[in-house]
Amino acid sequence: MDRHGKVLAIVTNYGVEQDELLVPVRHLRDNGARVDIAAPDRGDIRTLVGDEEPGETVRPTLTLDEVDAAGYDLLLIPGGTINADTLRLRQPAVDTVLAFTTSGRPVAAICHGPWLLAEAGVAYGKRLTSYPSLRTDLANAGATWTDEPLVTDDANGWRLVTSRNPDDLEHFLRGIDDALRARAETVGSH
Repeated sequence: MDRHGKVLAIVTNYGVEQDELLVPVRHLRDNGARVDIAAPDRGDIRTLVGDEEPGETVRPTLTLDEVDAAGYDLLLIPGGTINADTLRLRQPAVDTVLAFTTSGRPVAAICHGPWLLAEAGVAYGKRLTSYPSLRTDLANAGATWTDEPLVTDDANGWRLVTSRNPDDLEHFLRGIDDALRARAETVGSH
């Protein structure tokens, strides 16, 4: 395995929070990771800033239907209310989450991203954080919600890294780096 790992980010073509996608993607690529961005179709990904203002436009690497989750070391789920609410209705996105969690690979979700974890039924038994409006949904899904800039949980055989919003990105990046390092050590020891 590549020492820096291979990361898959899943988003919709409209509504992902700009910095929750682009800051981690650039950080990972700058540190040698290979990063693919999957969206429902090959059209531009139109990001938003604060769920309202138009952000940068990004090209997806592949579509959600083309994803082979087995080839990645970590799944990145950015937020944005519209993005997360739409993504959780896409079966290929739910299936991708299940592929990562059932195989014990880490997932990093920020802001509204954890909605997808609830939809996939994998939030149960996890301690996590998110944008505060998801607190009840995540508690109803069996998670323990907490208000912290970074929560890492290894329950149920897979690592979950969560943060609340773009203000927590520095913490979120550290959690992602730690998860990739731990994955590399685990894979390297087999």
